[in-house]
Amino acid sequence: MAIDGKTLRGSVDRANGRWPLHMVSAWAVDAGLVLGQVKTAEGSNEITAVPELLKLLELKGCLVTVDALHCQKETVKELHERGAEYVIAVKENQPELRWQIAEYFDEEVLAELKRGRGTYRATKDREHGRVETRRYWLTGEVGWLPDLESWPGVTAIGRVERVREPKQGQASREVTYYLCGLKEVEVKGFAAAARGHWGIENSLHWVLDVAFDEDRNRARMGDAQENFAMMRQVALNLIKQDRTAKVGVKCKRKMCGSRP
Repeated sequence: MAIDGKTLRGSVDRANGRWPLHMVSAWAVDAGLVLGQVKTAEGSNEITAVPELLKLLELKGCLVTVDALHCQKETVKELHERGAEYVIAVKENQPELRWQIAEYFDEEVLAELKRGRGTYRATKDREHGRVETRRYWLTGEVGWLPDLESWPGVTAIGRVERVREPKQGQASREVTYYLCGLKEVEVKGFAAAARGHWGIENSLHWVLDVAFDEDRNRARMGDAQENFAMMRQVALNLIKQDRTAKVGVKCKRKMCGSRP
């Protein structure tokens, strides 16, 4: 289950001083379905909305992924108490924790993990005119982490290195660190979770913008935009389950509209 937010840019109402609506959604990665969504309070951010969304969901036995914004002790505690596993990115909003994990993964540790089974994995994809190499490292050695009791359920830390080599232009490299609460400390599952989190961007947010033209929807009075956002996601769930035609979401919408 991937959790992430999206701003509905067309909902901004400058005349009445209203910010654009921001919705946080839970996405079932394997099933390709939206499980729930809540809006963030005006003037607030996703940090306050995610706990409200988690209350709507059955989390026991689920593997939940969230981005670095939600690397918060309260969120980790909620996931652990509800029986969920988790994989959470660690970035600049937790500078001390990120520095400690980065310092741990020195060249000697990376080389050691690379030799072990279940601790290192590498993949290479050629698509969209570029070669993308991903390297994953995972270790269950977390007893040294300071303030470990404040992050309940942590069983592993991970490192992901992404190298993009376009046909033209300069190659880019990105390194991200992760805090993991996994029952099985095994790099294959960690790699699938870290990669699968982007499914919510590609299979939900991108589809809502391209197939449903969500960002240009100008409904903004009262709760109209929130209601329309919910209806779009219900419609997307229904379309994703349809197997009668091998066409895209936009084409299926047109088919449904012509045959009510």
